Amino acid sequence: MSKRLTKLILFYLILVGLWQGLAFLKLWPEYIFPTPLGVLKTLLTGFEDKTFIIGILISMKRILIGYGLSIVVGLCVGLLIGRIKTLDETVGSLVLGFQALPSICWLPLALVWFGLSESAMLAIVILGSLFSIIIGADTGVKNVPPIYIRAARTMGAKEIQLYTKVIIPAALPSIISGFKQGWSFAWRSLMAAELLYVGLGLGHLLMMGRELNDMNQVIAVMIVIIIIGIVVDRLIFAKIENKVRERWGLT
Repeated sequence: MSKRLTKLILFYLILVGLWQGLAFLKLWPEYIFPTPLGVLKTLLTGFEDKTFIIGILISMKRILIGYGLSIVVGLCVGLLIGRIKTLDETVGSLVLGFQALPSICWLPLALVWFGLSESAMLAIVILGSLFSIIIGADTGVKNVPPIYIRAARTMGAKEIQLYTKVIIPAALPSIISGFKQGWSFAWRSLMAAELLYVGLGLGHLLMMGRELNDMNQVIAVMIVIIIIGIVVDRLIFAKIENKVRERWGLT
């Protein structure tokens, strides 16, 4: 076992120990401040009766559709803004403004436009992640050294070849950062939307726990949401970032 893993396990054992110690003091009723054992039992029960599994699958389906559309649209728009000055001076300023707007602010509009439906949740996910992806692609294109583009044109590269052979590979670190940030915003936006949507999903399970005063379920669902976020970051984005760093000789 590596030293890093040992430290990580020890850290979380200490956290759980402190949690158990506070619960043992009974400063708050158990329905307000549950014990680690109670949360663990709820976690096991939720996976045994497949409630958590169904919630995870439904939430992941929503995030994959919404986030996938955000990547397609955001990447195309970001690449164009980075290369076309007129778009940068017009659409670019609008994107920066929308990026500063918290994604939850789109919820009232989505509810008016689509009602309490799957379309409303997808709209919130898309709008929550789209602008980060656009800005990441735009920043990456603008940071491409001009000498790369001039050299490619000297060798006869057309506009499409400039994008596929020069601009996108050179802008990839910023694009990946935009994807990563966009994923984070998309995940948060989805959880916020599911808190209000009457249907299966992790956010709805969280709200059901609150309505039933079942803090074991609330914390159990929160743990599931956190673990999914960590797994996606470590297994997907961290690996992609490491490969990009290796490609550019940064590791």
